[in-house]
Amino acid sequence: MKTTIALIAHNSRKTDLLNWAKVHKETLSKHECIGTTNTSKLLNDMLELNVKGFGHGPSGGDILLAAKILQGEVHKIIFFIDAETPHGHEHDIQTLIRTAVINNIPIALNRASADLIILEED
Repeated sequence: MKTTIALIAHNSRKTDLLNWAKVHKETLSKHECIGTTNTSKLLNDMLELNVKGFGHGPSGGDILLAAKILQGEVHKIIFFIDAETPHGHEHDIQTLIRTAVINNIPIALNRASADLIILEED
């Protein structure tokens, strides 16, 4: 069974996620990768990864991802958050994080923790 890894980033952190994914492209390509609409498009266009999009974050994408966790469809989450800027969908973000924690899904919120999660795979 392939591991499904969700790749998400707030707008101000998309370049950071892209640079991180470039370093781990080979490992990521061995797994099923999903991401919010804009993040998946960026990763697919720039790195030719096959990241399946599932919805725009601020328009319910975070809640869709939480639902995928509850359905057992997601095994790891890499979410490069912008912790310095308030977001209109903050409750959705907290729901996503809470759902991951309660369901024992590893969730990385920055590069250091993302490295730890992905190094398990290398």
